Amino acid sequence: MTAATGKVVRIGGATASFSDTALSVPQLLDGGRLDYLVFDYLAEGSMGLFGRMQAADPSAGYGTDFLAVHVGPHLRQIAAQGVKVVANAGGVNPAGLAAALDRMIAEAGLSLTVAYVEGDDLRSQVEQLRAAGHRDMFTGAAFPDNVISANAYLGAFPIAVALEKGADIVVTGRVVDSAIVLGPLIHEFGWGEGDFDLLAAGTLAGHLLECGAQVTGGTFTDWRDVLDWANIGFPIGECHADGTMILTKPEGTGGLVSIGTVAEQLLYEVSDPADYIVADVCCDFSEVRLEQQGKDRVRVSGAKGRPPTESYKVCVTSDGGWRAVAYQPIIGEQAAEKARRQSEALYARSRALLRAHNLADFTETDTVIIGEDASFGPHGGGAGAREVICKMVVDHPDRRGADLFAREQWAGISGMAVGTTINLATTVLPKTEIFLFLVSKSGIVPQVTVLGETWPVPVPVGQPASVLPRAPQPVPDTPPGAVAVDLIRLAWARSGDKGHLFNVAVIARHPQYLPWLRLSLTPQAVADWYRHLASGDDLPRVDRYEAPGLHALNLVVCDALAGGINASTRLDPAAKGMAQMLLRFPVLVPPDLAATIGGHDFANGDR
Repeated sequence: MTAATGKVVRIGGATASFSDTALSVPQLLDGGRLDYLVFDYLAEGSMGLFGRMQAADPSAGYGTDFLAVHVGPHLRQIAAQGVKVVANAGGVNPAGLAAALDRMIAEAGLSLTVAYVEGDDLRSQVEQLRAAGHRDMFTGAAFPDNVISANAYLGAFPIAVALEKGADIVVTGRVVDSAIVLGPLIHEFGWGEGDFDLLAAGTLAGHLLECGAQVTGGTFTDWRDVLDWANIGFPIGECHADGTMILTKPEGTGGLVSIGTVAEQLLYEVSDPADYIVADVCCDFSEVRLEQQGKDRVRVSGAKGRPPTESYKVCVTSDGGWRAVAYQPIIGEQAAEKARRQSEALYARSRALLRAHNLADFTETDTVIIGEDASFGPHGGGAGAREVICKMVVDHPDRRGADLFAREQWAGISGMAVGTTINLATTVLPKTEIFLFLVSKSGIVPQVTVLGETWPVPVPVGQPASVLPRAPQPVPDTPPGAVAVDLIRLAWARSGDKGHLFNVAVIARHPQYLPWLRLSLTPQAVADWYRHLASGDDLPRVDRYEAPGLHALNLVVCDALAGGINASTRLDPAAKGMAQMLLRFPVLVPPDLAATIGGHDFANGDR
């Protein structure tokens, strides 16, 4: 299909999660001149939450902030401006959200058409999927019991169909995050199922916009350069029919749109930039080009696409029992040593009480000492801290076991370590586990419902995934008289989780730095740097990928999150700080180059 030309579609990205700020929508509506407003509500961790909500109330299971915070209060302005809305806020009940939204629109006396996309919910097929012998795609674990949710990651074409049928607001269940942008672009520009380069470009636009302020200076390595966090601008994509996009933000807002901020988000959680697989297309972002075109305007081009695979990714969440978490401040000399002894004593005492109550042992106990740089392992420097927070975690199959520990840990304040003070927080919550696998597209048919009428949206079956050939990149020899400099002086870095692994993007501040990053950041060296995150004595496996267009490396550290975002006991289960742990990694550079590198010198107190 030939793409339409001559127009620009302006899309505002308002949320990176269901709990994002209430300020983004009025900001974008007041200053965005938008055609579309999109909302990303879903992640692996949130599907279990919505599933539990619906189990308690069959009419629930969707993002209520969509009604109460993000869209409901602004319906009149949305209608007056003619802005269309696309959101995956439907969670496990998009029909329920659509019905609630219809009632709200009617009560406001407005005329807006709501559509919803279904077909992703596979809970009715759980027994067949279990019988088929599916294993977790990362860990090899068997199919879980006590399933809470089971959802395939659908693509963007059902959203485009909903818009074609006249929808003003489209809500979906689990779709690929970027589909909330690609769907409108398919509709507006007439892109077809075989326009792989354009579909890849639209996917990239979606990937940049769906994480909200993370692309406009939020979580940026050079955080001091980002002005006015309180009024940080949310992203706007000026999208063109040829697949190019200008990324910007509303005038007069805080934040920053630069090659650095956009590159960090571009590589965020994509693992292999040359083989980023979504439902509609296999994307190659390795040669994407970023060009600064004035203040807070970056042009994005160069995405390539290949035919999609024959599978959808599926996320299953399951009930993993109960988890109690307690945070105890401990003050004074040898605070960390006291905290470790206290936590072990409280675990032992609680185990004795479990036996007395004829309850099973804890399935897991863990202690994290916050304040001694524990997350940094051997690269930390806080062992002598005199005030710490002792985070204690216990898992138990029975809520009574978790409750028992939550009560007993209070005894530490009067019967154990000197300097233990009032507990900051104690929680007892259900533990949710995640199981990921692939399923054939042939058994799943997305559906779109508009004004009471439902249309199936068949999608191409695709083809088997293939292994791409890799051209080796040149690695220089260690230069004579090499000087070790902190990585932050040479690169920006951003990290994020994906199941049991995390991804660290390392983007050279200048192209001439990339060979030296490549020399030092070998998979073995990176694995050794993160060895304290591995389970057991083995090093984590590290895969390294190239993104030459961005002068960047993507480092994927496998089996290092100890259960993923929902189950990990660590301080950073979402891997937001893993790149921060790498900023002091010593990169060897020639002495003449070292003399020209400025800024970010930790040795001179730049923190």
